[in-house]
Amino acid sequence: MPGSRTPAMSTTVPGTRHENALVQAIERWNAGDLDGYLDLYTDDVLLHGFAPGPLDKSAVRAFYEALLAAFPGNRIELHETFGDGDRLTSRFTLAGRHDGDFMGVPATGREIALPGITILHFRDGRCAERWTCSDMLGLLVQVGAVPPPT
Repeated sequence: MPGSRTPAMSTTVPGTRHENALVQAIERWNAGDLDGYLDLYTDDVLLHGFAPGPLDKSAVRAFYEALLAAFPGNRIELHETFGDGDRLTSRFTLAGRHDGDFMGVPATGREIALPGITILHFRDGRCAERWTCSDMLGLLVQVGAVPPPT
């Protein structure tokens, strides 16, 4: 990412069990394997930050299916990941091309980059709860849904 002084996290550097689970899930995502990615989550997972209220696993799947339809072949890059006990935090960027409808915005063919930070809480080796904050306004500006802030 331009201007970033932090190198991308290497998937070959050994980390904690939770870091390794996240890296493996991102590898599955980047390979287009949604089911493999969703294996990161417990069946009763709750995700915060994607909608006004938390999403359960079926809503998470629907959200990601819509994201993959709008930005097929997108990739996630982890920049920094660190944890403590059963908690893990990661700074990431999702990048791709807007080739399908997204939140009512028709495909533009524009390249996008969506930076964010996520906090994951693990139980028995899988993510049981997650909070994410990403630059959704920036994404909507990139796809032309809203004008840039002034």
